[in-house]
Amino acid sequence: MAVQPQYLAYILEQLEGVENLHSRRMFGAVGLYGGELFFGLIDDDTLFLKTDASNSAEYIARRMPRFMPFPERPEAVMAYHQVPADVIEDGETLIAWARRSVAVALASRAAKARPKGRLTGRHKTAKKKKTVRRVKRGAAR
Repeated sequence: MAVQPQYLAYILEQLEGVENLHSRRMFGAVGLYGGELFFGLIDDDTLFLKTDASNSAEYIARRMPRFMPFPERPEAVMAYHQVPADVIEDGETLIAWARRSVAVALASRAAKARPKGRLTGRHKTAKKKKTVRRVKRGAAR
């Protein structure tokens, strides 16, 4: 869905306190970045911020919906929640929520960078197979 230029300008103004804030248009929506960290998006003039277990309780308590890029596929929800209007209107509160979302994005990136299934600090070594020499009975030695 489209994002109106006035709405985008308003959200960017409200988020001015987020370090290295910039936006990029993508698939008809707008991605919000703090440096290289993707922490939010605007779709159909609705602001969504990245969430995980550390910050989703505030959104859930207010019954804010998660971002669903494909409404006909409810199982395809993403880890972003809609931001309440009163939070958007209060610039300081919005910046605090956005900074928590930047922290979530950083933690998510760090988790993806960790190797999976590897032992830390130890390496498995290949065991040598013991060679067993069989001697036929009755054979000359």
